[in-house]
Amino acid sequence: MMDRGILSGYDLKRKRTRIGYSVMIAIALLMSITMIYPVLTTMLNGLKDNAEVNSFPPKFLPQSWNWSNFDAAWNYIELPLFLRNTLLIFGGNMLMSIIVLGLASFSLSRLNLPYRRAIEMFFMITLFIPPTTYLIPNFLNLKDLGLLDSFFAFWLPAGANAFFLLLLKNFFDGISMEIFEAARIDGASELSCFIRIAVPLSLPIFATLAIFVFASAWNDWFWPSLIMHKDSHYPLSTAIYKYVIQAKMLNLNIRFAILTLVMLPPIVVFLLFQRFIIRGLHLGGVKG
Repeated sequence: MMDRGILSGYDLKRKRTRIGYSVMIAIALLMSITMIYPVLTTMLNGLKDNAEVNSFPPKFLPQSWNWSNFDAAWNYIELPLFLRNTLLIFGGNMLMSIIVLGLASFSLSRLNLPYRRAIEMFFMITLFIPPTTYLIPNFLNLKDLGLLDSFFAFWLPAGANAFFLLLLKNFFDGISMEIFEAARIDGASELSCFIRIAVPLSLPIFATLAIFVFASAWNDWFWPSLIMHKDSHYPLSTAIYKYVIQAKMLNLNIRFAILTLVMLPPIVVFLLFQRFIIRGLHLGGVKG
C-alpha cells in the first residue's frame, strides 16, 4: 500500500487546489531557471570566441563551439597546484573536525561533564556572532603563533566550529545509550566507545560534514588572501580571484572557460552526495 502524498487525486480535482498547486510549480520552475541560467551562461560563454562573447546583443548559444578554450584555460594558471592546496586545506580541516570536534561533541553528549548544558549554550550563542567580528582577532592570534603562510592557519580554526560541534552533538544524542553502557560493562574505555561505536554509527553525519567542509574550502577566497603570502600556497578560489577575476588582459571567453573548470567539481560533488546533506541534517537536527 502506497503512502498518501501531500495532495491526493481527490484534492487535485478541486479548482482552488489546482490553481494553488500550479502557482507553486511555476514559482519552483522560475527559481530553478534563475539558478541554472548563470551556470549555463558561464559554460556556453566558455565555448565562444572572444568577439562573440563581447558582441551585443548577446546570444545564448555559441555560433561555433571552441573546445580549445578549455585547453588554454587549463594552461593559463597552474590549476593542479592550486587544486592540491585546496584539497590539503579540506583534508586537514576534515581531520580536525573528526578528531577535535568529534571528541568534544561526544564528550558533551555522552560524558557526565559539569555544567554541560551551560557549555552547550555558550557554543550555541557564538552562532549569533557575525564572523567578521572575530576576523582580526583570529589573524592576530595566528600571527603571534607564527602560523601565517601555513596550512595550519586553516586547520587550527577548523577545530573551533560551533555549528559542526552542535551538529555532531545532536547526532550523538540520538544514539542509544544502552550500546555504550554494554561496551563499558565489557571493559571499553570512553575513547574506545568513541572510536569503535560512535564513529562507525556516525558515518552519515560525517559524510554531511565532509560536504560542508569541502564547500567551505572550495569557495573561501578572502581568508586565504589575508593569511597566505606566497602564490604557491594559494587555494583555488583565491588564485581565481587574483589571476582571473582581477586580470585586465585576459580574454572573456578564456575567463569563462576557467570559471567553468572551477565550477564543475563542486556541482558534481553535490549531485553525487546530495542525499547525505538532507539525511545528515535530519539526523543531526535538534531532537524534540
